[in-house]
Amino acid sequence: MKILIANRGEIARRVIRTAERLGHQSVAVYADPDAQAPFVAEATESVNIGPADLAQSYLSIERILAAAAATGATAVHPGYGFLSENTAFARAVSDAGLVWIGPKPDAVESMGSKIQARQLADGAGVPIIPGYDKSQARADLAAAAQDIGFPVLVKAAAGGGGKGIRIVHEPAGFDQALDEAIGEAQRSFGDSAMIVERYIQRPRHVEVQIVGDKHGNVIDLGTRECSVQRRYQKLLEEAPAPNLPDATRSGLRESARMLAQSIGYDSAGTVEFIVDDETGDYFFLEMNTRLQVEHPVTEAVTGFDLVELMFESAEGQPLRVEQTDIKLTGHAMEVRINAEDPAQGFAPQIGTVEALVVPDGVRWDSAIVEGSVISPHYDALIAKLIVEGPDRQTVLGSLGTALDTLIVGGVVTNAGFHRWLIQQSPVVEGRVTTRFLDDTEVPTDNDPAGAAQAAAAAVRSQRRATASDGPWTSLPSFALTPGRPDRPYLLVALDGEVYEAVPTPAGAGSSRVVGDHVAVNVNGHSHFFTVIDRSDHWGPSADDVAGAAGAIVSPFPAVVAEVHAEPGQVVEAGQVLVVVEAMKMLHSLKAAGSGVIADVRVAVGDQTESKQILVTFEVADD
Repeated sequence: MKILIANRGEIARRVIRTAERLGHQSVAVYADPDAQAPFVAEATESVNIGPADLAQSYLSIERILAAAAATGATAVHPGYGFLSENTAFARAVSDAGLVWIGPKPDAVESMGSKIQARQLADGAGVPIIPGYDKSQARADLAAAAQDIGFPVLVKAAAGGGGKGIRIVHEPAGFDQALDEAIGEAQRSFGDSAMIVERYIQRPRHVEVQIVGDKHGNVIDLGTRECSVQRRYQKLLEEAPAPNLPDATRSGLRESARMLAQSIGYDSAGTVEFIVDDETGDYFFLEMNTRLQVEHPVTEAVTGFDLVELMFESAEGQPLRVEQTDIKLTGHAMEVRINAEDPAQGFAPQIGTVEALVVPDGVRWDSAIVEGSVISPHYDALIAKLIVEGPDRQTVLGSLGTALDTLIVGGVVTNAGFHRWLIQQSPVVEGRVTTRFLDDTEVPTDNDPAGAAQAAAAAVRSQRRATASDGPWTSLPSFALTPGRPDRPYLLVALDGEVYEAVPTPAGAGSSRVVGDHVAVNVNGHSHFFTVIDRSDHWGPSADDVAGAAGAIVSPFPAVVAEVHAEPGQVVEAGQVLVVVEAMKMLHSLKAAGSGVIADVRVAVGDQTESKQILVTFEVADD
């Protein structure tokens, strides 16, 4: 086959790897910001399909099919996200005479609506959460919430990824929650249909990997735990799911196969469940008719390449194994490395990957290499770090060591958050619920001063190793005599802060010197410093306007999605004035106090820079 990958980033590289191993050619399609991305260079061929705007590139069925025709591609793999669960795309691929590497369009369509999926699961004998989906009238939805009993979950019938979901704890908050969920669902999926469900107080998110063929055969490849979530976005996954009663585990796997059989499922897919941690009861949540981000942990414990199984099914081959052949060996965990800053509420980050150190003995599925540019146009996921071992305790230890030595220099990531996360008791004990991060204060102190000391130690080591002919001999502030006390080094961090540091042992972690820069990892946090010659005059940036009084400031590079301000308007503290979008997430920027709008400097669609002033206002007198 000559396989076009209708996707980007790490999943495009993932599909290319299996295609290459099996002797298939690959075609990458890319938008302008991805022209220099690794997946573009690694494919057999690559085709530019348009600008950054998703509607004109990765979501354009017409342009993707044109690329397939131009390159002579014979098959299409959609990856995940984008068009992977778009029935029209699946049918268009087949109508064009190409092999669709995914489930048949009817199966995609049947699971595309959570309302229809609930009904199909119920019909297949799979337990469903008590809920209501028979009417979209507000009065009917509100009445259903009263009948079910608070708290309830209001959630979009279409889409996924945690969009269009609100928890409602009491009747007084129902109307506002419904409005918010409807608005978010309409923006994200173009569909405002809602479901009201009972809210499980201690919910675990457990899913089952299934694979089917075109001959009516379906197998499951065990469970995955995906309960560590923030805003319904998964952050850490593992296989198999720990601490499940035997009856619950076997019931989950059997239910997943029953549902897949009932719709004639013929590719890789995932059936997701909510498990009540208090009772062990489980309920159908949704079915993802595509490959999942977390599929590597299943591959680790089963030994199967899920992309290869998708290829075989698409070609009409029967499954090469039966359910009785499936053996789960050992344990595996995956953490999603995102370009985001936990210290700023997980705000998305951009930048250039100036240094990259990947630990030995791990699986590293990534979109990046040294020199990669993280842009504001796509989601924050830049890599996945996967660790496997004979048992869960061993894997946790190995994952901690890996996070201690991973360096992504030049871009702020959530790796330090993961280092903290895997030390928390619920994670260590395998008793996490999806509420864990909502109920837990996440630390924001990443100790840049300590990191500067470790960076200085790395510079000293590099300087001494290259003292005879290396570039460090030209820096007048560096003492070359090993026995002579070191003078403090002047280092400027990525955020413009200046640190004067005396070299001290770096402790656990790793470092890398790149020219006149040094990247260092301390407690899972990668810091990137510029080493300054003392003869130069350097100081903290004077242009930091993030805290400027009487202004709304963009916290990071983004696109303006909404503007709710105009000159002369009176505003109150907490009032939303601008909504910006970055990496597929909306962020509301609110007035810090009451006042009168003086100037509005942006409009919908404008791109903003970090710390750019968007709105100014005169602060009202107290």
